[in-house]
Amino acid sequence: MTRGGFASLDEELKRLKSAERPGVIRAIAEARAHGDLSENAEYHAARERQSFIEGRIRELEAILSHAEIIDPLRLSGSIKFGATVTLIDGETDEERTFQIVGEVEADIDAGRLNIRSPLARALIGRDEGDTIEVRTPGGSRSYEVISIRYV
Repeated sequence: MTRGGFASLDEELKRLKSAERPGVIRAIAEARAHGDLSENAEYHAARERQSFIEGRIRELEAILSHAEIIDPLRLSGSIKFGATVTLIDGETDEERTFQIVGEVEADIDAGRLNIRSPLARALIGRDEGDTIEVRTPGGSRSYEVISIRYV
């Protein structure tokens, strides 16, 4: 996991514990004060929200406790975990930039590519100027590696 990914998940955990959890506890107490719980939609919604929050807290604590932070600034050379890679699509000449990250921090729309994805696996170990062929569900695609940097 990158340092940024760890920090983002840690921030979410702190927010859940310090703001979300106390807020849902207050909402449950307020809903209880309204009387009959069997027909109290506010109470049931707050309990569902509490269940979600507690589950997410447990999930984040497990992820963070087992996380290994890799500092991309200490890396150089061919493409490895943490690399930010600029590619040109061989068919469309479209330029795209991706950072290769861990599974829990991947977000393709934000340019963070899961290390287990077909594209990331094809990129690992390659150098600037290399052309790679990637098999995707939509067919085979060709990319040229334009630049590699470790941010």
